[in-house]
Amino acid sequence: MRAIYWVAFKTIVRKEILRFLRIWVQTLIPPIITMTLYFLIFGELIGSRIGVMQGFNYMEFIAPGLIMMTVITNSYSNTVSSFFSTKFQHNLEEIMVAPVPHQVVIMGFLIGGVCRGLISGCLVALVAMCFTNLHFEHPWIIILTMLLTSMLFALAGILNALFAKTFDEISIIPTFVLTPLTYLGGVFYSLDLLPEFWRSVSALNPIVYMISAFRYGFLGVMNMDLIFCFSLIIGFILVFYMITYQLFVRGIGMRS
Repeated sequence: MRAIYWVAFKTIVRKEILRFLRIWVQTLIPPIITMTLYFLIFGELIGSRIGVMQGFNYMEFIAPGLIMMTVITNSYSNTVSSFFSTKFQHNLEEIMVAPVPHQVVIMGFLIGGVCRGLISGCLVALVAMCFTNLHFEHPWIIILTMLLTSMLFALAGILNALFAKTFDEISIIPTFVLTPLTYLGGVFYSLDLLPEFWRSVSALNPIVYMISAFRYGFLGVMNMDLIFCFSLIIGFILVFYMITYQLFVRGIGMRS
């Protein structure tokens, strides 16, 4: 049975990866263009007026945040669109009746989202190198943060797809929740610049901790506890996975 599970897992992962690679013009090129514009506008034009932030020029400071923003949005977008399309086209029934555990199906879609998030993040990192000198103070922290964050938002995308009933509903969370949290997560500014009240409010934003840990991997500076940041991310992953698994077991969002 393990061999059957492994074949099922590889098949789902392969299908997910080929899906976004086949339409690479729509999945991989837009993040590169968007982040290039961010670097040009915020880095070259505005950054030259802002000057130094936490001991680095503004371009060096925002680069890790822009890379992480790409990882978040692409990991999420891949699973929410792919899983909802599978459900909408009634292909999900074929997967669910197969003699494969739910965790194999979840992990298959999850890895597909992670792959797109990591590939997109690496491409944007290459773009960033064209505009600024990227530091790599702690490479393992960079890799671990990218991996865990992409896992978290890939799971979030599956959850969104489970509850969505129309294509319009899969854009509600990215538009009204994900985008505001990302932009207010310290991508373009240091939390040290905020007044005490807004700094306390920002502490409720989980993306703040992901960007802080990721920026520490590049620049080696951080205003938060690294262990707490990783504990928070792992905690969210476990909670999201357990919720997703229970929804699979009960068939919620898959039988309609």
